[in-house]
Amino acid sequence: MNRVLAVSQSEFRIALRNRWVAIAILMMAVFSLVLAAAGSAPTGALGTDRLSVTVASLTSLAVYLVPLVALLMSFDAIAGEVERGTLPLLLTYPASRAEIVLGKFLAHLGILELAVGIGYGLAAAVTIGLDGAALSGLPALVRLFWTSLALGATFIGIGYLVSSLSRRPSGAAGLAIGVWLVLIVLYDLGLLAMVVADEGGGLTSRVLAPALIGNPADAFRLFNLAASEATAAAAGLAGAASTIPPVYALGSLLIWPAVALGLAIIAFRRVTP
Repeated sequence: MNRVLAVSQSEFRIALRNRWVAIAILMMAVFSLVLAAAGSAPTGALGTDRLSVTVASLTSLAVYLVPLVALLMSFDAIAGEVERGTLPLLLTYPASRAEIVLGKFLAHLGILELAVGIGYGLAAAVTIGLDGAALSGLPALVRLFWTSLALGATFIGIGYLVSSLSRRPSGAAGLAIGVWLVLIVLYDLGLLAMVVADEGGGLTSRVLAPALIGNPADAFRLFNLAASEATAAAAGLAGAASTIPPVYALGSLLIWPAVALGLAIIAFRRVTP
């Protein structure tokens, strides 16, 4: 554990020098404040507190932004070491490859936790400042916080995986953006096309729910919307959120980080200096 923490501290200092900590915090803070100021207008029509509606809006933000920030931090974690020629030195440390990956993972997850915590905290402060009754929505915000970290952990692991497979930062960057586009954007478009083409037939009923649960981004969105009192504020998956048991989505969300990190460790073991 001491070796993992030593790698983590070193990686965190590198991230500070590269401005990733400041960039991640700034991105989350700016977008969260914008949604806090503009995303709580429908509270009267929905009959729920202002913070719960803000959380529903933040869920839609997090499903796009958190994976992107996670991938941007992690895509060159291995490929960058190879290109800079520092991987041989790193491997001389008395730490296994799994411990090196875990150390990097803890550092990047800590950065993401800091950015998400500040972003969501600012949004909550603004919302509660506008409406003191919004305090009743704090449990939803806490749920969104830790599920956002689980989603981010998955994409940090995926970033390490593509970084190990490509061995060059430029290739890893392309793969990371491709993964983000496929899992976050094109995946749902494909499911929508299937639903339209099937016209509500048997294929949709058999495939849609497993396909949604199998995607970590959709599992994140389904779990938060299913548990939210402001589901109507986030159109698109509201119907699916009401038909799929939240425990299935939660299970997928918790399993994916371990799977992604395990695959990343396997791929890193095949990287030669």
